[in-house]
Amino acid sequence: MPISVRLPPRVEQQLAAYCAHTKLTKSEAVKRALERLFEQEAAPAGLSPAAKRFIGSDRRPGTDVARNTKRLLREHFRGK
Repeated sequence: MPISVRLPPRVEQQLAAYCAHTKLTKSEAVKRALERLFEQEAAPAGLSPAAKRFIGSDRRPGTDVARNTKRLLREHFRGK
């Protein structure tokens, strides 16, 4: 999935220098950095109860959130 990210000039220069030194593409370097970040980052410890109820809510059997957004919101706010 392509994404665009605006980097400050200093960070862009550091990325270019790193890529030239390691002979990696910028995309590969960013992918590796993100993978390391996610490996090091612990799961959010203090999720609020309001946030917890939405985690995994799109994985209920028979629930396709993308196709049923209007219906699901209507049911949620009408208390079904």
